[in-house]
Amino acid sequence: MFTSKKDAPTVSAPVAQPQPRAARSAPSIISPDLAVNGTLVSTGDIQIDGRVEGDVRSVGLVIGEKAFIHGEVCAEDVTIRGRVQGSIRARKVLLCATCRVEGNILHETFAVESGAFFDGNCRHAENPLADDALTAKVPSPSMSAAAPTPMTPRAPANETPRPLAAN
Repeated sequence: MFTSKKDAPTVSAPVAQPQPRAARSAPSIISPDLAVNGTLVSTGDIQIDGRVEGDVRSVGLVIGEKAFIHGEVCAEDVTIRGRVQGSIRARKVLLCATCRVEGNILHETFAVESGAFFDGNCRHAENPLADDALTAKVPSPSMSAAAPTPMTPRAPANETPRPLAAN
């Protein structure tokens, strides 16, 4: 039941502590000559200068001027200089002057430089990275604030109105 220290050596495993963002390693880079088909997931930062056909999830994301992403982007902080076709969910979104974004943006903070191209809807959310933020109802452009009322036929000015028949 009891052992002496010389019989059973004690080994303590190092506990992985989360590192502050500044102390993390360099960003992962998708160079301009690289095309990726599939989902990219990183617990750090990613810089994309190439082409990605799939979703991208990371803490920080920089999309270079020559980059193209066709898929969903989900990150804490996104800077877009290139082209994105797909939805973007991020706490902080910056659309630079050279970007072309075609898709919806769900954000906490949002900034657009003069000259940026954006075709889609953007909506503020307290926590855009939460799964329930996706299910929140977004009103469509065809919906109005008040429900339309049925039109009642009017009699000409010179006739007396007749009661409507019940259906």
